[in-house]
Amino acid sequence: MSVLNGKVAFVTGGSRGIGAAIAKRLAADGARVVLTYVNGVEAAAGVVRAIEAAGGMALAVRADASDAVDVEAAVATAAETFGRIDILVNNAGIFQAAPIETLSLDDFDATFSINVRSAFVASKAALAFMPDGGRIISIGSNLAVRATSPGLSLYTASKAAIAGLSQALARELGPRRITVNTVHPGSTDTDMNPADGPHAGEQKGRMSNPAGFADPGEIADVVAYLASPAARSVTGAAWTVDNGANA
Repeated sequence: MSVLNGKVAFVTGGSRGIGAAIAKRLAADGARVVLTYVNGVEAAAGVVRAIEAAGGMALAVRADASDAVDVEAAVATAAETFGRIDILVNNAGIFQAAPIETLSLDDFDATFSINVRSAFVASKAALAFMPDGGRIISIGSNLAVRATSPGLSLYTASKAAIAGLSQALARELGPRRITVNTVHPGSTDTDMNPADGPHAGEQKGRMSNPAGFADPGEIADVVAYLASPAARSVTGAAWTVDNGANA
């Protein structure tokens, strides 16, 4: 496919899991891709190699999502390298589950700085280089729709904030024909939450569709649609991909 030929995509947290799948899929659709990483330099290089081996173009940039200066610098590097940013995917995130009485303000700040503030910073920075008709897609969580177990206060609140940010930006950026959407993955088979992990049975038990854990590529497929010209009228929406766990 080549629906994204000539486009430039910027994917935060693109070295592994869902982020890596998104970077590869957007590249397969023709976009030149810039992905960020923090510690996984080899993993990020592997994503770049895979994209290049398939005939695409990609660049990995180290950027700590909790550091606004890092995020802004990475966006600037992407724009300087490829001339523009057409698609921003705010994927970087952390998961911390614990009873609220054990959580500290440092825990709160760490979660919100990566899961929410980084998306705000990246969106603001990317808009300076984004032409009309661009795309902003943020990765939330089905846990933003419904907290399914105790200990999710920080994570659920941060991902719900992402959905709210997307809705507000969709309204604000509508005159520029920039669409802004959220994708809420449910249980997805990654190294952080493997389909054969210790909590997998409990997660599968909440699903109405027996298909089980999603593959990261399924999340990437939804992102690719939202990034495509076919989704030009889709904005301010939240797409939940969780096999009916919230049904």
